[in-house]
Amino acid sequence: MQRINAIGDACPLPVIKTKKGLAEIESGQLEVLVDNEAAAQNIRRFAESAGCQYDVVQKDGIFHITLLKGTAQQCEFSAGSEAIADKTVVVLSADTMGAGDDELGHILMKGFIFALTQLDTLPNTILLYNTGAKLSVHGSSSLEDLITLEKAGAAVLTCGTCLNHFGLAEQLGVGEATNMYRIVEEMREAGRILRP
Repeated sequence: MQRINAIGDACPLPVIKTKKGLAEIESGQLEVLVDNEAAAQNIRRFAESAGCQYDVVQKDGIFHITLLKGTAQQCEFSAGSEAIADKTVVVLSADTMGAGDDELGHILMKGFIFALTQLDTLPNTILLYNTGAKLSVHGSSSLEDLITLEKAGAAVLTCGTCLNHFGLAEQLGVGEATNMYRIVEEMREAGRILRP
């Protein structure tokens, strides 16, 4: 069994190392070691999206994630698809819109997110990172609008590293926490990217 040590690695290295490790084996098991719950969750989500079977065991603060690659159909990854012309991704990298007056910036951002709910064609994905992560947590004035967008079919993905940095991981109110690798993939596959 091949083993990858991703202990101490920052996002998105554990996922990238996992993907490379799986690409190097035709079949069999790959064990990935990480030292935090966020990295373990990111690898679990990655395994699920790739159709891999996996098992997670925590021992002495270390997560041992074993992925099984048994057939050609398991653990298949997109090698690089063309941009999807009709896929719209909204990138919210701050909890304010524009620069200068933060109070006005918060008002503008709330209006921007509400305006998204009123579009005839809603975005496919909403990415939130840096202080933008604060928009998807309980207590955010934009939480209800983000929930509306998610219920209408938009994927709402918030950077897990950012949530942890601000101490908000337990307060996520919509969508799911994600990793930088997925954020990059979503941007790469977008036909259009909207940034307020």
